[in-house]
Amino acid sequence: MAASRVAAGIAVSRLLGLVRNRVFAHYFGTGDLADVWNAALRIPNVVQNLLGEGSLSASFIPVYVRLLEEGREEEAGRVAGAVLGLLALTAGLLAAVGVWAAPVLANSIAVGFSAEGRAALIPLLRLLFPMTGVLVISAWALGILNSHRSFFVAYVAPALWNLSMIVTLLVAGAWGLMELDLLVALAWGALAGGVLQLLFHLPFLMPHLRGVVLSLGRRLASVSVIVRNFVPVVVARGAATLSGLLDVALGSLLAAGAVAAMGYAQPIYLLPISLFGMSVAAAALPELSRDSTAGRDRVRARAEQAVGTVLFWLVPSTAGYMVFGPEVMGILYQTGEFTGGDAQAVGLILAAYAVGLPATGTSRVLSSTFYALGDTRTPARIAYVRIAVSVAVGASVMFPLDRFSVGGLGMGAAGLAAGASVGAWLELLLLRRSLVRRLRGLSFGGRRVLVCVLAAAVATGAGLATAMLLPPLHPALAGSATLLPFGIMYLLVAHRLGASPAGAAKLLRRLRGRGDDDEGGAGG
Repeated sequence: MAASRVAAGIAVSRLLGLVRNRVFAHYFGTGDLADVWNAALRIPNVVQNLLGEGSLSASFIPVYVRLLEEGREEEAGRVAGAVLGLLALTAGLLAAVGVWAAPVLANSIAVGFSAEGRAALIPLLRLLFPMTGVLVISAWALGILNSHRSFFVAYVAPALWNLSMIVTLLVAGAWGLMELDLLVALAWGALAGGVLQLLFHLPFLMPHLRGVVLSLGRRLASVSVIVRNFVPVVVARGAATLSGLLDVALGSLLAAGAVAAMGYAQPIYLLPISLFGMSVAAAALPELSRDSTAGRDRVRARAEQAVGTVLFWLVPSTAGYMVFGPEVMGILYQTGEFTGGDAQAVGLILAAYAVGLPATGTSRVLSSTFYALGDTRTPARIAYVRIAVSVAVGASVMFPLDRFSVGGLGMGAAGLAAGASVGAWLELLLLRRSLVRRLRGLSFGGRRVLVCVLAAAVATGAGLATAMLLPPLHPALAGSATLLPFGIMYLLVAHRLGASPAGAAKLLRRLRGRGDDDEGGAGG
């Protein structure tokens, strides 16, 4: 139930994110200014990556939840206030440095852009760095709400960030703003959206703010534990952030449109990870933290259940993206400046990312399990290896692939995506090996995963057969007509073979009008 609430909140936010990208694609396609905007989002994101949800949840939630479980509410409030104070100070300083250093960052990271492109990047960075500082405070609010099991509110709030940008694009476009002026207006919309996202949390936070006093927590032992656990995660996130910036720098050296193409493919790649990997991991972390006080058998059982649920959804997502990537892009983006050739090219980049989908989603759960056990260092060390391998593989193949063009767009970005997938699988193997030493007998549900793979193969056949029989249609109609039977066939086959988690089995029974009878797949 908790994972469903997380997924529902993420789904609303991500849906609006897709709408935002579609509106953006209509105005900018995969041109030079689209590259500039995607670089402008990625560079300030360093602040949010370092201090935001991933780092904060790993270190703050386990300590905060244990204090609540032990009945130490007053101390929990003081700890929450200290964490807020430390975050606000650090995020504010980093955002200010980013604003001041915008020209240096534009010229050193987007090195492959034209002089005009680097100049266009500077005013965007000066607006988007403060935005990321605000979003870090929102991550603190999310941690508090998650700890008190207010999952939907925590994860639906980013919908306001996306909605603000959608409205800004539509209104500014209707007023006749174009090119750089439209991008600057969009950056203002993103900053306003960050503020709206934070304000949305406040009414739901108020019942949990009793005893929260803003401080730097210098005398609180629990804050020292949080900071000690926070540091390895931040260092790992810093390495991941450096990897993301390297992607921008490397992408800027490729044929025009590479950075924009990755910017279109990555949100689609991350969608199932967010809906199924992150939602399950986020909902499991507070409960795993509670289970850790009851013994490792409880932790192992919950981790196995979470992994099974994640793989049930990510196996078909992988198959669908690898085979039907261009159809997905046609549905979502093909309008205005975003052409059918762009859909083909970005679809192939999505396919390269998709190879790593199951590994990335499962690693989220395994990392949460380590965090609940009080170990943030092992996932951090393994993350360094993943990042190094991802960059090395991506950089080695991107230039050869960039010689090949699809729809007028070089395929160098697919090389960077392939590098990310190789790194994701290595990370999963290393996390699994380390966690099995802690949780003896940990299983990934081998037979059940094989059933999911078989169901995905049957579903892919159904989708391909449908595509062959369709007459010429608008891309949105053709793609929907192909993907719908794919999804239905997967759910039916997996259900019949007993691989469905409880939630999916219940959904199928409702769709078939059979209520909550006893027929269905395995629980979990």
